[in-house]
Amino acid sequence: MPGKVLIVDDERSMCELIQTDLRIRGFASSWFTSATEALRAIKEEPFDVVLTDVRMPGTNGLQLCEQVAVNRPDIPVVVMTAFGSLETAVASIRAGAYDFITKPIEMDMLALTLERAVRQHHLQEQVKVLREAVGRSSRFGEMIGQSAAMHDLYDQLERIADSESSILIMGESGTGKELVARSIHKRSRRAQYPFVAVNCSAVPESLLESELFGHARGAFTDARTDRKGLFLEATGGTLFLDEIGEMPLLMQPKLLRALEESRLRPVGSDREVAFDVRLLSATNRDLEGAVEEKRFREDLFFRINVIAIEVPPLRARGTDVLLLAQHFVTTLAQRSGKNVVGISENTAERLLDYSWPGNVRELRNVMERAVALTRYDKIAVEDLPQKIRDYRRSQVYVGGDDPTELVSLEDLERRYILHVLQTVGDNKSVASRVLGLDRKTLYRKLKQYGVADDKP
Repeated sequence: MPGKVLIVDDERSMCELIQTDLRIRGFASSWFTSATEALRAIKEEPFDVVLTDVRMPGTNGLQLCEQVAVNRPDIPVVVMTAFGSLETAVASIRAGAYDFITKPIEMDMLALTLERAVRQHHLQEQVKVLREAVGRSSRFGEMIGQSAAMHDLYDQLERIADSESSILIMGESGTGKELVARSIHKRSRRAQYPFVAVNCSAVPESLLESELFGHARGAFTDARTDRKGLFLEATGGTLFLDEIGEMPLLMQPKLLRALEESRLRPVGSDREVAFDVRLLSATNRDLEGAVEEKRFREDLFFRINVIAIEVPPLRARGTDVLLLAQHFVTTLAQRSGKNVVGISENTAERLLDYSWPGNVRELRNVMERAVALTRYDKIAVEDLPQKIRDYRRSQVYVGGDDPTELVSLEDLERRYILHVLQTVGDNKSVASRVLGLDRKTLYRKLKQYGVADDKP
């Protein structure tokens, strides 16, 4: 990660030598032979890291380090000296140095140290910008995110908010599909009327029809009075059917008929009732695959899928993970009365590396745990769960120039197919489109790889 380095050494030849080597490695740099000149340059130019000698006339390296730590704490300082004693190292760290390196300088080691320092600086800048962004209103309701994927989502939601068409919101579990639905409702012309939500997977099959359509007195045991269902409760407003992919097959034609006629018949009643709602549905399932496998009616799928919205997974949202983490830390710290103001730079690095299979819901749980456990004013790496601390990003490795590292075409295909499937949240319809395979071929290959097909 090349960056801009400020070199400070009272020996001109040393400055020129380091600058020449760093230029070859892709770093930009400026050099000065006194700390006073360096401090002036820091005020006038942007630098990612300061590299300074300790023994210099006038203001020495440790004093320079202290002044940078006070005035520009975001810029890491790397101290170099020919007197590599433990006492000098400790003094440097106490003065606020990021790291310590001894002369004669091993240039490869110096480059690695500077790369880490530049990364530290960039992470600090990101955390600062994201912390400030949390305090600003988001573009669309309560949704938080500044990534390209979220801006695309905002643009799409703005175009459809006032539409009366049925909308199917798709996305992995924990991505915030209900929040998207509520944001659409609040921007629609129905905003002053009710928003009614029901999780189709949470209602027993025997009660779902009554829950949606209502029932007449005496329709079944314990039906002592007439009861309006959720369709009528949402009259004038929005009805949100979450996890619609879990709706029982026997219930699907009844829902389809009601949607097509805008009329329903309460359980046990002999008359139909008109309703006026806008339908939003959501699923984390592969409904196209469910249609092909006759587990979801094709006509109902087309009826609820007039407009399709895809909510991006957290791993596809870049630095939004830091923006969300800061938001959760601020909210949870206020609720618990703890003095926690943010996350450390090393923590930010771990959060960016992790793949977040549980998406925003998982991130919130992790931050709630961290706020409860931390002993500092910023969330430290040790406050994160072990699986995040130890996580290593997976990659599809083709191989280098070493013949022993090369893999067969068959093995490479297997690795890539499984990688794509994991990346798209095990959605086989999406994976098929990405891979350019039909679903039957994909299923055959997965069976060949010994991958259990327990999820559509």
